[in-house]
This record gives sequence, structure tokens and C-alpha cells, in this order.
Amino acid sequence: MVYVLHFGLSVLACWLTAQVLTRSTWTWRSPGVAILCWQAVGLGAGLSTIGLPMALGLTAYDLPPGSALWALAGDLRRGALPGGMSAVQLGLVGVGGGIGVVLFSTTVRSLRSAVVAQRRHRDLLALVARQDPTVPDALVLDHPSAAAYCLPGVRPRVVVSAGALDLLDRAELAAVLTHERTHAQERHDLVLLPFTALRRVLPWMRWVRDAHERVALLVEMRADDKARKFHAEAPLAAALRRFAAAGDRIAPAGTLGIGNQDLDLRVRRLLESRRPPRLLGAAALGVATVLVALPISLFLS
Repeated sequence: MVYVLHFGLSVLACWLTAQVLTRSTWTWRSPGVAILCWQAVGLGAGLSTIGLPMALGLTAYDLPPGSALWALAGDLRRGALPGGMSAVQLGLVGVGGGIGVVLFSTTVRSLRSAVVAQRRHRDLLALVARQDPTVPDALVLDHPSAAAYCLPGVRPRVVVSAGALDLLDRAELAAVLTHERTHAQERHDLVLLPFTALRRVLPWMRWVRDAHERVALLVEMRADDKARKFHAEAPLAAALRRFAAAGDRIAPAGTLGIGNQDLDLRVRRLLESRRPPRLLGAAALGVATVLVALPISLFLS
């Protein structure tokens, strides 16, 4: 039963860490660290949720879960089960495996849906977008609404609308383009993918919805920081204010748009310019490492 306790405590620790991350504001000063912590929470929670029913079902083996699974597979091939293992316990092992299959298949389906949406939009841009010498390495969409977004993928595209070009001055536009290129370079679409999949599986769980919204905000803050590094705070903050005032903003499915998440909060954050909490960030990374290492070590043992 010690392995059941380990997995149970791991699930609880992931849930508690998610609550702390949801309520913390230090994450806004270190979005990169916070994203890593959220990824660790998601992975640790997924593995522990798979492992908990499996550990309950494998108590008859008195072995670590990884070794017990191999032993069970060998016994099933021989058509025999250890004494004391009931059909209910075998069913619990199946439940754990089923949870793993659901999580994996939902992630694959989410990835496929995103790729299909991105391919369709890329084909559409080939028909309606144009190159503009004043906007290097970006496509211009002739639309009056303000839009600036990244179409991620193997061949990423940065897209701005004619409305955005009219809205922004040269410095603001340069900061916005750097923001969107950061999404492409750091593959923020893949960062969001597991949380999108988890939200599809568990849409009724508040902490899952909070995790998705929080990570979506953090990837925008991460891109804001990269743009601020090369263009200072003022141009990007001014651009975000203009997008907020514009109201009608475009962000097609499968894209990452600059105006998607909490513009007022991001402007205040940029203008505060507070230093990242290095000690707290290091402690958070330590906790994140433990959250992932514990369930992995139990499966591999």
C-alpha cells in the first residue's frame, strides 16, 4: 500500500501546487519559470492519476508499480494471477491504463485539430494575404480590424492586419512583431497543447480551466518580456493599449494573438518593471522537479 500512498500524495501535491500557482502573482514576474512549473504539475498529475488505480490493483505483487506491471503481463501470458488478486483489482489496473489512453488520445486529437486548423488558415493566407516591404518577415491581411498573430507550425507565419498597421507607429509595430516571433520560436502552441487536451477531458474541473487560462496568459507575458528586451517597455505597452482600445480584434483558431489575454494586466506589468524573484523561482522549480520525478521513478522502478 505504500505505493498507493505515494501516488495519492503526488495527486494531492499537484492539486495544491496548482492552487498556489493560480493565486500567486510572482509568476507574472517569471513567466518562463511559471510555465515550467505548470508543465510539471500537468505531467505529474497525469502520471499520478494513471498510477493511483494501478497501484491499488497491483497490491498483491508487493512490488514497485513498474515491476508489478511487468509481472502482471507475464502472469497474464501464462493464464495465471497471483493469489489474492481479485477481478476488481485487475479492473483497477485497466482503469489506470484507460486513463492513460484517454489522456494520450485526447492530446493527439488536440494536436491533429490544431494542425488541421493551421493548415487551412495557411492555405487561406496564401490566397488573401500579401507581402509588404515595410513589414519584413510578415504577411499583411487587408482587414480593417486590429490583428497581429502568429500562425505556428513547422513553417510559422506572423500576420498583421491593415487595421493594425494604421493603428501602430513604427516602434510599436516592431515590438508587436518581436512578440509574435517569440511565440513561433519558442513553440508556445505546443506549451498550451497539453492543457487544451486536459481541458477537453475534464471541462468541469475548475483547476483544469484555471490552469489553461493561466498558462495562456503566461505565454503572452513570456512573449511580452522578449519584446521588451529588444524594444523597451514603452512601445509594447502603447501597442497593447491601442489593441485594447480598438476592441474588435481577430484571432483565428490555431493562432496566438497579441490581443487575446488580459491586455490591461499586461500593460501594468510592463510598466512596473519589477525584477524576477530568483530565490522563489528556484524553490518553485525544485518543487516542480519533485512533482515529476516521484511518479516517473515509481513507474520506472
